[in-house]
Amino acid sequence: MPPGTGPVLLFATGAGLPSTAPWMVAWAQRLAALGPVVTFDWRYLAAGHKRPDRPEVLLETHREALARVREAHPGRRVVLVGKSMGGRIGCHLSLQEPVAGLVCFGYPLVSPSGARRDEVLRSLRTPVLFVQGTRDAMAPLPELEALRAELKARTALHVVPTGDHSLLVTRTHTRTTGCSQEDEDARILSSVRSFVDALAPEGA
Repeated sequence: MPPGTGPVLLFATGAGLPSTAPWMVAWAQRLAALGPVVTFDWRYLAAGHKRPDRPEVLLETHREALARVREAHPGRRVVLVGKSMGGRIGCHLSLQEPVAGLVCFGYPLVSPSGARRDEVLRSLRTPVLFVQGTRDAMAPLPELEALRAELKARTALHVVPTGDHSLLVTRTHTRTTGCSQEDEDARILSSVRSFVDALAPEGA
C-alpha cells in the first residue's frame, strides 16, 4: 500500500482507561503499523471523573474526535477502533457517520446488570471485527457467535485463548502452549491487519 493511502485508526478508550493508560499506549503503538493512530479521552475522564457521561455525550465526544481526524487527514479512510465501551460507542457512531470499518476489542455484549447490548449491532451495515477473549464474561462466545449469524453487517471474530476482557492470557496458557502474551498480541494485530486490508472505501 503506497504511503499516505492507508486508513486512519481512531482509537477510543474503555470506560475506565484514559488514552495514557499503558494498555492503550501499547496497543496504539502496535496499531501504528497499519496507519496513523489517533486517540482521545472521554470528557468525564478528562475531567477526572469515574462515572461515564450520558450516552448522547459519549457519542458527541466521539463524533467530534472523528471530525478532527477527517480535518487532519482529508480523503483518508477511517477505521473506528475501540476498547470495550469505546467499541460500543463507535458502533453507534457508525450508524450516523460512514466509516470504513469497526474493530472492537472486548465488545461489552452483556452489561454488568445482565442486559444485552445487541441492538446497535443488529443495525450495523459497517464491517466489524470482534476481538474477544474466552474468559471475557461480558461477551460469552456462544452468545456472540449466535448473534453474528443474525447480523446484516459483515463480521469477523478473533478469539484470544484464555483472554480476559483486556485480552490478557493466563500464565497456564503461556506455560502449556509456549505462546506468550506478546505472541497472542501479534496474532491479534495480524487479524486486524487482514481485516483492515480487506475493507472497501467508505461509502462503496
